[in-house]
Amino acid sequence: MFEVGAERYDRFMGRYSVPLALEFADFAGVERGQRALDVGCGPGALTSELVRRLGADSVAAVDPSEPFVAAARERHPGVDVELAPAERLPFADDSFDAALAQLVVQFMSDPAAGAREMARVTRARGVVAVCVWDHGTGRGPLSLYWRAAGGRGESGNFGTNEGELGRLLREAGLADVEETLLSVTVEHVGFEDWWEPYTYGVGPVGVHYARLDPERQAEQRERARLLFEEAGPALTVSAWAARGRA
Repeated sequence: MFEVGAERYDRFMGRYSVPLALEFADFAGVERGQRALDVGCGPGALTSELVRRLGADSVAAVDPSEPFVAAARERHPGVDVELAPAERLPFADDSFDAALAQLVVQFMSDPAAGAREMARVTRARGVVAVCVWDHGTGRGPLSLYWRAAGGRGESGNFGTNEGELGRLLREAGLADVEETLLSVTVEHVGFEDWWEPYTYGVGPVGVHYARLDPERQAEQRERARLLFEEAGPALTVSAWAARGRA
């Protein structure tokens, strides 16, 4: 689902994840003097924000997608970007002051193992933070598409509903766990600007659309257009977030 070019992912999700990264880094308390890890970095939306705050030498990142790792390395010289899943982080214990996973938990093969690994590589009293789009109540950026499709979409994925991320961190042994809802507003030029990235084959949405025959694709597009014109062009989207201390 994510073996795609970084530019396509940027158009698909980066338009939302870039502004979310600022809110998420604030929530995690990332500040100069720390060393931070971006887990499931993709092409580097959150990585860029961490570098802006901490400097490249104080940031590391991992992702299991080779195209994304290549893009993150090219875009962020000096950042230690590794090809690895969240469940097997290639870092020693107590390596970071903060470990963050933005829009990743729902795609982990084992979220509990991923959270434990993030806690392992975080120093005592350091912060582990995770966030996932609020697909459960239809406030995520992909919710209009799935409403047009007439299905649950990604609302059943772990972390997309209130309370799930907080429970994940508590069960991973983190203390002082707090949860919140982060929101960002993204302005779209028009329907075509919003719609085109759904045809790129990125993520579950891209897989769903690619499997439709041409007639059903046209029907999906028209239903989505009506919903977008009712809701757009400025869309406010939200993500559940949780943080805890190692």
